[in-house]
Amino acid sequence: MVAVGPGLKISARNILDGKIVEIRKGVTTSHVRIDVKGQIVTASITGESVEDLGLKVGGAASAVIKSSDVLVAIG
Repeated sequence: MVAVGPGLKISARNILDGKIVEIRKGVTTSHVRIDVKGQIVTASITGESVEDLGLKVGGAASAVIKSSDVLVAIG
């Protein structure tokens, strides 16, 4: 998930503040890359959400991670 603005009240406890470094728009899904202290977090959200939130490269945004949505993989 991606959030903008202060005072957000949600159940997720993992909120990583950063700056948008890239937005890749697809037909239905957009990928928003957020730099969080030198680490890149990528969120897949709808193109409509990108527009509704007014997301722009260089803008502040938060990556919101719900613990039930985290997957772990080894390679």
